[in-house]
Amino acid sequence: MKKEDKSAIIKQLESTINEYAHFYLADIGGLNAAETSELRRVCYKQDIKLVVVKNTLLQKALESSTVDFTEIYGSLTGATSMLLSNIGNAPALLIKDFSRLSKSKKPVLKAAYVEESFYIGENQLDALISIKSKNVLIGELIGLLQSPAKNVVSALQSGGTTIHGVLKTLSER
Repeated sequence: MKKEDKSAIIKQLESTINEYAHFYLADIGGLNAAETSELRRVCYKQDIKLVVVKNTLLQKALESSTVDFTEIYGSLTGATSMLLSNIGNAPALLIKDFSRLSKSKKPVLKAAYVEESFYIGENQLDALISIKSKNVLIGELIGLLQSPAKNVVSALQSGGTTIHGVLKTLSER
């Protein structure tokens, strides 16, 4: 491969990584053509971009980023594919479901960069699945903050109907 071609691929990888908030590195080697096509189809339906990359070119693309990705470099061995998504746990769910149904038990998680944190190794898959996005956490926090106010309003409203009932009964007597 010519140097110009390599630099073009590196630039393309840089822009692809910058488009998405989260990415996963997985090993999909060993999947047959039908399984690979099905994996690509499932990724497309879930708005996850699947890119097969060369480790050295990916490392050079990551090195030129503003984020320090040195923790991930050790995972760049063997066949590597990137799953990119704007939803933090979507690729983790896909990896778990697809590998459970696959004959070759692939894809296998190598590493992930999710919510500005690094997860290295296949044993981190369950932790990645349980990650909630920033928007979901903010929504839960707002719900918790609104709960006491809703209880007070509800108590005041029910008290008003109780007082109204008492006054109505007294006026009828």
